[in-house]
Amino acid sequence: MKRFHCFVLTIVLGLVFSLSTFVYALGEANVKGGPLKENELFTTFPGQVIENHSGYTTWIRKWYGPDGNYTNNGNEANHSNELIELGTNGKLTEVELSTIDGLLKTKDEVTEIQWDDAHGGTRAWTVFELDPTNGNNMNRGGPADSIDTYGLIVIDAPKAMTSVMSPAHDNYGQIWINGEKWYNHPTWTGAVQQVHYNVEVSLQKGANVLLYRVTEGGGSAYMNLHFDDATHEAVKIYPDQATNKESFFSEIAGVLPVEPRDKLTTTWADIKRK
Repeated sequence: MKRFHCFVLTIVLGLVFSLSTFVYALGEANVKGGPLKENELFTTFPGQVIENHSGYTTWIRKWYGPDGNYTNNGNEANHSNELIELGTNGKLTEVELSTIDGLLKTKDEVTEIQWDDAHGGTRAWTVFELDPTNGNNMNRGGPADSIDTYGLIVIDAPKAMTSVMSPAHDNYGQIWINGEKWYNHPTWTGAVQQVHYNVEVSLQKGANVLLYRVTEGGGSAYMNLHFDDATHEAVKIYPDQATNKESFFSEIAGVLPVEPRDKLTTTWADIKRK
């Protein structure tokens, strides 16, 4: 009997240890070494996990972007199409939009996106809110299926730092930061606050521009993102109190540099030369 009790105790302690290890590991980076290389733009990452992040309270709610979705996208067949370039007649691209230069163009040069009427029509730039608990938060009052949503945030970091971002999306998710692609996952994450990849990313001191695109086919339609707790404690994320384009740019007026930082300028120049 004593041996039996010791055996049971060993199993219980093992389960407790395993559970504590799992809890400790939740949200830790399982993708490192980015950004993606050019030939990795539409490949999947190894090492997928399934993590329920519903306990996090740091899901980002406010975004800056087009005031409506790209519609009738062909049921996800067009996830690699350059919809920003298409809608601005070549004045702006997805990659450039994820830089300070590109973001400023939405204020001063590119005032609207002109998709044709079959794909959403004219879209102005504005601030919108997504409920991170709503599995259909991408719909935004429009069609529920065959849509693309674009969202931008500005992350003001007090210093150069390594951060971990955790995206949830249905279906195809792509994320660029400061002109470089860090995330490219072609399938849904399974639930509105469930993630497959916790991606280690680099933030520079000051303003960092993040562009998130989700391409949806049918069924649920959600786009969610949060960072590790240390990042949320250290940075400021915008939009914060802003409700439209004007108040958004007023909010970030003291965050954006007068001239683009060398790294951003170089990154975008290098991309244009390719």
